[in-house]
Amino acid sequence: MKKRILLVAALLMSLVTLTACQSSADRGESITVVGSSALQPLVEAAGEQYGSEHLGKFINVQGGGSGTGLSQIQEGAVAIGNSDVYAEEKRGINADRLVDHRVAVVGITPVLNKKIGIKNLSFAQLKAIFTGQVTNWREVGGPNLPIVIVNRAQGSGTRVTFEKWVLRGAQAKQAQEQESTGMVRQIVASTPGAISYMAFSYVDKTIAAVKVAGVAPTDENVTTNRWQIWSYEHMYTKGQPKGLTKDFINYIYSDAIQEKMLPKLGYIPVGHMQVERNLEGKVTPVK
Repeated sequence: MKKRILLVAALLMSLVTLTACQSSADRGESITVVGSSALQPLVEAAGEQYGSEHLGKFINVQGGGSGTGLSQIQEGAVAIGNSDVYAEEKRGINADRLVDHRVAVVGITPVLNKKIGIKNLSFAQLKAIFTGQVTNWREVGGPNLPIVIVNRAQGSGTRVTFEKWVLRGAQAKQAQEQESTGMVRQIVASTPGAISYMAFSYVDKTIAAVKVAGVAPTDENVTTNRWQIWSYEHMYTKGQPKGLTKDFINYIYSDAIQEKMLPKLGYIPVGHMQVERNLEGKVTPVK
């Protein structure tokens, strides 16, 4: 009889504990993070890992591009706005109201349809292609094939960075635009003559990344600025972060993310950079 009473008591205690845990999860906190598609894979992976380690806390991650991230955080519609570019570079954004958290560096590379077969392009050739001065691959040492440009949408930080360091103020040729890097990759892989650009983290075996001016698109070359097409990945908050937002940003800065997750996903920790680059583009050695 005594054993039966103890068994019933233990079962009741288990039910109470389970109910309490379920109630805690049901009442769970969540934040929404929106913006840069280049940063999205990292934030998604970090958010999933964070959620698995913190019962009842959820990180909702959406893309939309850097412009969307900056406008949404400025309006206070989300907890964090992700961007490949400084807030000061976006028209209509009051950077003084935002706090910048630089969490990573990402290299950006031109990518081609694999059948084109070109391994290297100069900055001048890239500029000529994306401004429409060159329209056939045979003009730059490739096959007799029309060049098909695939751009990211106007709000894309990846596009801003690529055009800043490749076009350097020249007007880009009008071409098809895609909201997501995943769609860009799919189109380049399946379209003869296609060229675009994307973060290193999105490059896979279906497309071909090329050298620029003889320099390979590698993390090591980014850290020294030999590869010049790169950007900081910013997580912006409206004012100093608090609560779950602050906790998640601190988690992004932890060794578990910076030293383990970032390199696996194709990102570079800011602490690994041998140079730094300011808003005006001036590059100086890290002190």
